[in-house]
Amino acid sequence: MGRVLTLCFIFALSPIAAAEMPARVGVFEVDASPPIGSPLAYDPTNEILIPLSCRGIVLLGADKPIVICAVDWIGIGNAAHREFREALAKAAGTTADHVAVHVLHQHDAPWCDFSVDELLEIAGVEHRPFDSAFAKETFARAAAAAAKAIRDAQPITHLGLSSATVEKVASNRRILGPDGKVQHVRWSAIKDAAVREFPEGVIDPQLRMIGLWNGEKPVVALTYYATHPQSYYRTGKANPDFPGIARNQRQQKTGVPHIHLNGAGGNVTAGKYNDGAVANRQALADRMAAAMERAWQETKKTPLAASQIGWKTLPVKLPAARQLDEQALTAALGDKTQPVMKRFMAANKLVWLRRAKANDTIDISCLSLDAARVLHMPGELFVEYQLEAQRLRPDLFVAMAAYGDYAPAYIGTAISYSQGGYETGEDASFVGPEAEPILLGAIAKLLDVKSEMPRALP
Repeated sequence: MGRVLTLCFIFALSPIAAAEMPARVGVFEVDASPPIGSPLAYDPTNEILIPLSCRGIVLLGADKPIVICAVDWIGIGNAAHREFREALAKAAGTTADHVAVHVLHQHDAPWCDFSVDELLEIAGVEHRPFDSAFAKETFARAAAAAAKAIRDAQPITHLGLSSATVEKVASNRRILGPDGKVQHVRWSAIKDAAVREFPEGVIDPQLRMIGLWNGEKPVVALTYYATHPQSYYRTGKANPDFPGIARNQRQQKTGVPHIHLNGAGGNVTAGKYNDGAVANRQALADRMAAAMERAWQETKKTPLAASQIGWKTLPVKLPAARQLDEQALTAALGDKTQPVMKRFMAANKLVWLRRAKANDTIDISCLSLDAARVLHMPGELFVEYQLEAQRLRPDLFVAMAAYGDYAPAYIGTAISYSQGGYETGEDASFVGPEAEPILLGAIAKLLDVKSEMPRALP
């Protein structure tokens, strides 16, 4: 099968007044499938079952170009995330703080982290779970396609906004017992019917859609929905799983480029509705596609001027988890008697710890399209952050894309770190409860919330 397609959209805002130049948008795609034999997240690639993709847009309006890119990989972190943003920024004639790169987090898909890969190479770790040469080549092709997208940009006259409920897909995977601690982890696939029978729990059931139109012609659709994208995995067959299948179905049916971004789904899976049966992948995809179709049909269009497009970026410092110890991690990384995955995990933690000690920042960004706001967030963020952003600005259409810089891994709510469970364990989250007020403060500032201080998340 052909290589996976990477699709990126870049919004560019020119310095010319909006009255003199209308907004424009360009769309591009490049192949992001790994070569046969190249590592996926957990296994070598033995087949491209369905091409993976990285997708995004280009708006030309009243300020710097803005690049948004969504990739069918499990994670892009640290130096790789920075270098990809820089490459896209250079191609688009903008700055890296106006570029957002996200993954959809499929598991039969590649990792990408040049910082961790470099540490592993120095430590002499063989069979590393990265193919950095392939990633760099993909970044270069995406950048070239981004430059062409700007040349081919189309006028944008209208903004379309809508949402629809996704039925029987998402469920919270942290099931608390009477003592307030995690009693069950409802993984992406659960054989135990009793665990599946627990209520859905805290989720955001809404799929949100943003459409950009040239008169009566739709140019691109972007959708946002918060859940882990796994039905089953570790097959060695690269594929975008059910969200990517739904996206592809809609693009094929409508003929309109479709970018899907994963929301704050760190503690959300399809586990209530998935026992791991192969047939469930398509069933989950069909449910997502049905919501995409309903949102498409219910789109409300309003005029969009270049002056109504904006972008704000706020760099934040997220502290490393308190249990991370540089000396112990360095020893674990260098211990050749340990399994590769243990040394791999030590390298991930060590890179993040050193970033935190150096006061390195992560960009939190917000795209404005008239009454719509899209927040661009790092890591595997808990859904409560997304729900709180919507609560803070009920007067706006608020969507969220998480899984940006993958370096901090899971980012729970403050209280979740005292509740136990997988997501806030020391091998899953490299930050701690201190991350919550930092991120909530950034969200409130980007959404121009002035009337209240951020509250603690439930």
